[in-house]
Amino acid sequence: MTEQISLQADVPTELGGKRLDQVLAQLFPDYSRSRIKTWILDDKITVDGEIFNTPREKLFGGEVVNVETSIEAPREYLAQDIKLNIVYEDDDILVINKPMGLVVHPGAGNPDGTVLNALLHHHPDIINVPRAGIVHRLDKDTTGLMVVAKTIQAQTHLVKALQKRENFTREYEAICNGTMTAGGMVEKPIARHPTQRTHMAVHEQGKPAITHFRVAEKFRAHTRLRLRLETGRTHQIRVHMAFINHPLIGDKAYGGRPRPPKGATPELFQMLREFNRQALHAVKLSIAHPITGEMMTWQAPIPDDMVAMTHVLREDTKANPNIDY
Repeated sequence: MTEQISLQADVPTELGGKRLDQVLAQLFPDYSRSRIKTWILDDKITVDGEIFNTPREKLFGGEVVNVETSIEAPREYLAQDIKLNIVYEDDDILVINKPMGLVVHPGAGNPDGTVLNALLHHHPDIINVPRAGIVHRLDKDTTGLMVVAKTIQAQTHLVKALQKRENFTREYEAICNGTMTAGGMVEKPIARHPTQRTHMAVHEQGKPAITHFRVAEKFRAHTRLRLRLETGRTHQIRVHMAFINHPLIGDKAYGGRPRPPKGATPELFQMLREFNRQALHAVKLSIAHPITGEMMTWQAPIPDDMVAMTHVLREDTKANPNIDY
């Protein structure tokens, strides 16, 4: 399946002297610069009826540009009837509350049974949008809110907002090991781990990564946090919290093994031993709607397992008022 793209525009005189790729990016803002560059190199752009295939070629202004191309659908992905918890939907976007255990995108070890497969079943036309409209991801065992674009135009605007860090805010709830006395910020670059290829790590040659956090509640040996991502690297919160020696409860990959404090109640011992995922939940999402520009905000209730963990930590703190970690 393919989607045909047919575009035409007059080049304003004020854009005279600019490069072809720059002009097209301004004339057709619904499409990314990388996509536009591909069109140019693939002979899909004509200027006054002549093929222009050099991105750096300058225009004078007053020309007529045409785009005639198509976008191939990712045929290898199957539509599967997997239930999605949809908290909002319109013609351009949908917002889901992802449960624990659901992978977002097919990959090694998870060829299907993912959010992407569910999206193809829920809205078949989304096959024409790259990555089935997925703009950002959550780890398999991280729960919470994700926005998905239903059209190429919506996806392009959302990706730009995410890259520019404008009108795209993601907040998380987490429970970490150790008692934190104050909030702060972790600004450390993240790259693929040099030896464990499924893990990420702080590395000076990595991509910039910024995580803001504040203390929501303190316990004897653990802390409930509210975090905000300024960037969106793979495993960012998990890596940054481990880097500052406060790995998330249940995060075995980054050191969040059970750490019961001295004199822990039996309930806390059991909860820490049985908690089988990182205690991380995407609790709040705020974006400017990619088409209307309206600011929109959604919140997802804290999942039962994290509510139960918080309750047990509170009870342990009350039961041991004079015992430090």
